[in-house]
Amino acid sequence: MASGRDEKETVSFAVSEGIAWVSFNRPEKRNCMSPKLNRRMMEVLSELEFREDVGVLILRGEGSAWSAGMDLKEYFRETEADGLRGVRQAQSEAYGWWRRLRWYQKTTIAMVNGWCFGGGYGPLFGCDLAFCADEAQFGLSEINWGILPGGGATKVATTLMPMRTAMYHALLGETVDGPTAARVGLVNESVPLQRLEARVTEVAHKLLQKNLVALKATKDAVRRSMEMTCDNAEDYLIRAQEAAIFTTKPRAAKKASASLSTRRATNLGWANTISRRQVRTVDAGPSVCASGPIYFASPIRLIALTRSFCRCES
Repeated sequence: MASGRDEKETVSFAVSEGIAWVSFNRPEKRNCMSPKLNRRMMEVLSELEFREDVGVLILRGEGSAWSAGMDLKEYFRETEADGLRGVRQAQSEAYGWWRRLRWYQKTTIAMVNGWCFGGGYGPLFGCDLAFCADEAQFGLSEINWGILPGGGATKVATTLMPMRTAMYHALLGETVDGPTAARVGLVNESVPLQRLEARVTEVAHKLLQKNLVALKATKDAVRRSMEMTCDNAEDYLIRAQEAAIFTTKPRAAKKASASLSTRRATNLGWANTISRRQVRTVDAGPSVCASGPIYFASPIRLIALTRSFCRCES
């Protein structure tokens, strides 16, 4: 039977000045992820995602670790005792909130203060940005136990690092410190532990000054484009930009559509492309609607990308 903290205590959070501070809260277990923690994390993410007083979410760890991976006893041994059904249920709960994090409505930042091993690579990649302490330790130690790094950890390593670096990292099972993690691409930046929270807070406040709807569209564009060919990415990005114009509220959409000229693109057949000379500022008001049309939270300048992506003719 699973033991330890009550499920609601495995994750803690607080909201301050537009920032949701969410914490792995199993410091006595180096914040290893158990089924209880995974279920609670999904609940917390759901509670915070559309709160109007939250613009950025920061994921951190209580104690000396960020997350040392999956709880060997509660995530593996106890679920295996329930057979394939138990294993699949535990996997669904873990992978579910990592996936939720990847496509989260708000911009997310991993603040890695200590250990980040194995399964911890899942939420690390799920966050849009990642900062760590110089003293942090990263590793795929599975090979040292005679198993492969599963659960998406290998995919994270090969996505964030060059192939040779990822291969060495997975085959040797050696740990790397914060500066090395930054150099190979696991995180954006490494700073001394005493400066970590201040640096992450600084970045969060910079993000809060930007258009939150545009941030969501941008982070989705980056993740989607990673798996696309250049041609598919061009098509997706232009159509996404057009969607941003035409899903504003009617007054703004009318102003935006007035700036469009219908032209035929000779290479891919796109219509309603926008000339760079036809830039307009769309003032879409102060509100954002989560369930209906997307309203820009503040005025933004819409500049077409089509000049870079296609050759147009009248």
